[in-house]
Amino acid sequence: MNVVRPAATLLALGVLSGCMVGPKYKKPTVPAFQTPPISVDKSDAPYKEADPNWHAATPEDSVIRGAWWEVFQEPELNLLEVKAGIQNQSLKSYAARYLEAQAQIGINRAALLPTIGTQALAQGVRYSQGRPYFSASPGAGVSDIQLPLTLTYEADFWGRIRRTINIAKEETQATAADLETAQLSVQSELAVDYFELRTDDAQAKLLEDTVKDYQEALRITTNRFEGGVSNESDVFQAKTQLQAAIVQQQDIAVQRAQYEHAIAILIGQPPNSLSLPVAPLSATPPSIPPSLPSQLLERRPDVAAAERRTAEANEQIGIARAAYFPTIGISAAAGFESGTLASLFSASNLVYAIGPTLNYNIFDAGLRRSQSTQAVATFQQTSADYRQTVLTAFQQVEDNLVALRILAQEAEQQRLATEAAQGAQKIFDNRYVGGLDTYLQVVTAQNTALANERNDIDIMRRRMDASVLLIKALGGGWSTNNLPRFN
Repeated sequence: MNVVRPAATLLALGVLSGCMVGPKYKKPTVPAFQTPPISVDKSDAPYKEADPNWHAATPEDSVIRGAWWEVFQEPELNLLEVKAGIQNQSLKSYAARYLEAQAQIGINRAALLPTIGTQALAQGVRYSQGRPYFSASPGAGVSDIQLPLTLTYEADFWGRIRRTINIAKEETQATAADLETAQLSVQSELAVDYFELRTDDAQAKLLEDTVKDYQEALRITTNRFEGGVSNESDVFQAKTQLQAAIVQQQDIAVQRAQYEHAIAILIGQPPNSLSLPVAPLSATPPSIPPSLPSQLLERRPDVAAAERRTAEANEQIGIARAAYFPTIGISAAAGFESGTLASLFSASNLVYAIGPTLNYNIFDAGLRRSQSTQAVATFQQTSADYRQTVLTAFQQVEDNLVALRILAQEAEQQRLATEAAQGAQKIFDNRYVGGLDTYLQVVTAQNTALANERNDIDIMRRRMDASVLLIKALGGGWSTNNLPRFN
C-alpha cells in the first residue's frame, strides 16, 4: 500500500483550507456624548452604519477594582459579599453554563482533524436454498472476519469549521460575561438589602427612643389629668400617639426580618439560619468623581456579553456564505478481511480504499440565499441590541448620578427641616406644661418631628442605594481584560 499519495492529499487539503469567506468582524460603534464625531468607514456596508453620534469603543479601567463594596467600610457587608460569591446557587448555575460553553470549543475544534475509528466484524452466514439466482448445496454459507480502520476528514476550505470554533469561543466569552453580570447583580442586590436592613435598624432605634418619649408624655398627661389640670382627652391623645409609634416599630421589625431572609438566600443559606446583629445605619455615601467618561461603560460585563454575541452573529454570516461552496473532504479505510481468524493478518487479506469526496447542492430552492439573508439580519439585530445595552447603561449611570446629586442637596434641606421640627416640638411641649397650649398642638408637633426624623434616615438610605447602583451601572470592579482568552 502506497501511503505517500494519501498523505500528500491530506497535506494539500490542509494547506488549501486556509481560506475563509465572509466579512471580517468590526465591533459596532457606541455613543460618545460630548465627544467630537469621527469618520466611519463604509467599505463593509451593510454591516456597519455611519452615525456621527457613535464611535468605536475605547475602554478605560481606571476606577474601582475587585471588591468594590469595601468602599463603604462595612466589615459585616464585606463578609456577606464573600459568602455570596462562594455559596450563591444562581452563581453556581451560571458557572456551570460557562464550563458547558468552554467544552463546546473542544467539540467544535475536533472537526479540524480527521476522525479515525474501527468496527470489527465476525459473522457466519447460512444462505437459503430458495435465494434467487443462487444454487448451492444444502447448508451452504460463508464466514467473514473484518478488522477495518476508517478515516474521514473535511477540508475547511471556506472557513466554516473555523468560524464555528470562533462562535464557541465568543459564546464562551459572552457566557463568562454573563457570569460576571450575575455576580455583579447578586453583589449589588446584597449591598442594597444590607443598607435597607441597616436603615430599618436606624428607624427601629428612632422609634424605640420615640416610644420612650411618648411614654413619658403619657405619664405627664395622666398626672395632669389626675391633678385636674388638663382634660381626659389629652390622655387619650397621648395613648394614641404611643400606640401608633409601637405599631410603626413592629412594622419595621417585620420589614427587617424580610431583608435578613433575602440576604440569607443571597449567601446560599436557609432564611432562618441567619441572624445579623442590630447596627443602625452609620455609613455615608462614598465620594463620586465629578465627571465620569463614557468609556467606563465598556467595563460592564453585560455590554461585553452583548458585543461578543454580535461577533458570533458575524461568524454566522461567514458560515452562511461558505454554504455556497462545495464541501471537500477525504475518506479512507484500511484493514484485513478473512474467512478465518488464523489467516486474518496475512498480507493477501489486506484491503484498503481512499479517495476525495465532494458534496455540492446544485439546487436548493433559495435555501442558502435565505440563510445568508437571515444571518445578515441577525447580525444587524445583535448590533442594535448591543447599542441598546450601551444606551441603557448610560441611562442607569445618569439616573444615579442625578439621584446622588439631588439627594445630597435634599439631605441638607431635610436636616434643616428636622432641626426646625424638633425645635417646634420642644416649644409646644414647654407651652403645654405651662398651660399655654392644648395637647393637640403637642401631638401635631410630635408627628411632624417624627416624620422628618424618619425622612432623614430614608434619604440616607436612598443615597446609599444610589451609590451601590451607580457602581453597578459602571460595572463594579470588572474589566474587559477579565474575559477569558482562547488560542
